[in-house]
Amino acid sequence: MIILFANKFRYIYPSTAPLLALLYCLHTRSLSPCVKPINWNTSHGFVRKSPLLSLLERCKSLLQLRQIQAQMVLTGLIDNSFAASRLVAFCALSESRALEYCTKMLYSIREPNVFSWNVTIRGFVESGELEGAVMLYKRMLRCGVLKPDNHTYPLLLKACSCPSMNCVGFTVLGHVLKFGFELDIFVHNASITMLLSYGDLEAAYDVFNKGCVRDLVTWNAMITGCVRRGLANEAKQLYREMEAEKVKPNEITMIGIISSCSQLQDLNLGREFHRYIKEHGLELTIPLNNALMDMYMKCGDLLAARVLFNNMAHKTLVSWTTMVLGYARFGFLDVARELLYKIPEKSVVPWNAIISGCLQAKNSKEALALFHEMQVSKIEPDKVTMVNCLSACSQLGALDVGMWIHHYIEKHNLFLDVALGTALVDMYAKCGNIARALQVFQEIPQRNCLTWTAIICGLALHGNARDAISYFSKMIRSGLRPDEITFLGVLSACCHGGLVEEGRKYFSQMSSKFNISPQLKHYSCMVDLLGRAGHLEEAEELIRNMPITADAAVWGALFFACRVHGNVLTGERAALKLLEMDPQDSGIYVLLASLYSEAKMWKEARNVRKIMKERGVEKTPGCSSIEINGIVHEFVARDVLHPQSERIFECLVSLTKQLELLVFTCDIPAYADNLFS
Repeated sequence: MIILFANKFRYIYPSTAPLLALLYCLHTRSLSPCVKPINWNTSHGFVRKSPLLSLLERCKSLLQLRQIQAQMVLTGLIDNSFAASRLVAFCALSESRALEYCTKMLYSIREPNVFSWNVTIRGFVESGELEGAVMLYKRMLRCGVLKPDNHTYPLLLKACSCPSMNCVGFTVLGHVLKFGFELDIFVHNASITMLLSYGDLEAAYDVFNKGCVRDLVTWNAMITGCVRRGLANEAKQLYREMEAEKVKPNEITMIGIISSCSQLQDLNLGREFHRYIKEHGLELTIPLNNALMDMYMKCGDLLAARVLFNNMAHKTLVSWTTMVLGYARFGFLDVARELLYKIPEKSVVPWNAIISGCLQAKNSKEALALFHEMQVSKIEPDKVTMVNCLSACSQLGALDVGMWIHHYIEKHNLFLDVALGTALVDMYAKCGNIARALQVFQEIPQRNCLTWTAIICGLALHGNARDAISYFSKMIRSGLRPDEITFLGVLSACCHGGLVEEGRKYFSQMSSKFNISPQLKHYSCMVDLLGRAGHLEEAEELIRNMPITADAAVWGALFFACRVHGNVLTGERAALKLLEMDPQDSGIYVLLASLYSEAKMWKEARNVRKIMKERGVEKTPGCSSIEINGIVHEFVARDVLHPQSERIFECLVSLTKQLELLVFTCDIPAYADNLFS
């Protein structure tokens, strides 16, 4: 119940503080105008008696509206509150809405009723003019004659449902309590939706659980809110509670719960809900059909998604994009391209989807090729395109292409927001230009946790351990909380710098200070750090005491450390664990044989090679790539597929001879000194 938060809200935002002070926290949010057909209720008795009001329904422009208004002024009809409110409503909500003129009209009416204020606020909210809606509410309160009603607050709470407006939102909740609307079902539901939009799940749950009123909209608000926050299990639990209370789901409920199946990648559960839709005759609307397609795609059932897609009478851009992204993610690029070229609407969205799908399939080279193809097709890239392409450059180490994209961003005056700035920092760091990464980091007007994490990980990657830790300290001082990836960067920095004590400290702080449970990658980093420093017993003890089962990365870190320090016994134990997990990993056999050979254990080394041969394990050929003039060339060991492979091998032979000659000439003085001494 909202009243439970009264003390909390009054403490954070005292009721004595004027609303104007809170308006400085406002930031406008761009929303697409949502123009819905208006039911003008022409059967109303007063409308039938007044031809001027019935003319409003046929009004097509602001000029015609002014003519009707002039006639209403001349006849005195404007002084009737119902007639005036109808005029205001048309101006605020019709397709030819004119909000500036609407507010002037509202202020000029002698005694506007609450409906007139509400309908004007609604016009501003539906047009995305959120700040204007709040200013209107403030003006309404100043008038002192009228009080807001239960229709006012759902509109205002919707206007405040964006994190940048949380100050105003909490103030509006205080007003809800003051005027006694906390038990109204519409206000109650709007309050939950707003709190969820702020990410305040605890507050939303309290309002939901302790409220006296609850309907299907309330359940939908909670389920959808949890899904948007990535809390799929919580959404599923809410649905089961809803079932227990005999509340029947509708299309909105099913979209939310099916989206939770997508997040969980739970195909069986998704199929269960699809069966429910069929068995209970729920209408398979376009948004619901798109949600089902997305679920099947993310769960790997491409055939089921394609059947739904093919059976759609009307396919939206979301439908096409869902299929394109799904096929690209699973590596079916030819099918994804085929669908892409069939899309009737020319848009950047499906192009972004196929590029993103290639990235998820680790096919970065193809992602950049699609970007060039997109430009040839005269599709204007947006920020999402740039972020995707920069990620592709990061994966490939394609610095020249990344620099070209950076130049494109500057040339087309794309605002360097957090996402784009972070992608640039990450690209420069991973492509080897840490100085440029630091420069871009300083130029970004606003940084979040991901931006700091990118520079910390970048510095760690380049071996600048002390600098990485310094930036981590700055991040904490700035008030941002590190996440799992940030700590991965810090631990990697400690590993590269051999900072054992610092690594132990930060690993301990993860759970003790920041309430973050270390994951497998963090344990792998710590084992690597301890192993490199020669603390092999401590590293093995850490693995034994892990609350989760160690994976190949953790045991691999210990195994490689054993090889460096020549510890055969511990190395054997680690190698056996690795071979249990993947008996076909050729690298483990090769490294174990090398460990035995270096320890002069020739018999054991021969046995390992023999076992490898008996099991039919073949050594995986190495792979490398190089970028020349913006083109990335990939090579596999003994690869002769490159058109210039003959010249490349000639060059390698020449380089090898030069190196051999260099080594020989470097060694001559040592022998010469001995000879002539």
